[in-house]
Amino acid sequence: MAEDFKSPVTVAITGASGAQYGLRLIDMLVSAGHEVWVMISKAAHLVIATETEESLPPRPALLEEALTSRFAAQKGQIRCFGREDWMSPVASGSGASSAMVICPCSTGTLSAVACGASNNLIERAADVALKERRKLVLVPRETPLSAIHLEHMLSLTRMGAIVLPAAPGFYHQPQSIDDLVDFIVARILNQLGIDHRLMPRWGEPTSGD
Repeated sequence: MAEDFKSPVTVAITGASGAQYGLRLIDMLVSAGHEVWVMISKAAHLVIATETEESLPPRPALLEEALTSRFAAQKGQIRCFGREDWMSPVASGSGASSAMVICPCSTGTLSAVACGASNNLIERAADVALKERRKLVLVPRETPLSAIHLEHMLSLTRMGAIVLPAAPGFYHQPQSIDDLVDFIVARILNQLGIDHRLMPRWGEPTSGD
């Protein structure tokens, strides 16, 4: 039952490159015992099929089953919502409180959120997070950045959102692509205040010390 899980976290995956970040984030949130509310845009489904070996069904009910199996989640731990599921808890400030991460965040979604467009549930959920002063983390993966992108990032930062670009560091001497993905996911979890063991925090001893 939902009350057996830790506080819900909303994860939206949009059509930017870097679907691996969002999928790994869901994996880690499930492992940490959180309820996870998932939204995947139409463009993101295409990106996921292109960048990974996953082929996720677009219908929310089937997607829920697929992700529950994929991440060995408990029944009811993952809930999926469609593009226009306006009765979902993320669609209103009177719904259950939830931190939200858009990972990866396309520049189109970045623009829509910055302007308060709310043309679909992902945009509306982000708008709710901003107006309710809830944690909102956006993970853009684009390069180079235009003045439009930078202005939107600045606007969102001033609104209280966290802009966390998918730009992994190398000081931890990554040995694989998974290590690079985990670098960003660890930073997201840090922003959410969720403990993890993906890598030691700066200044902490490593397992080999």
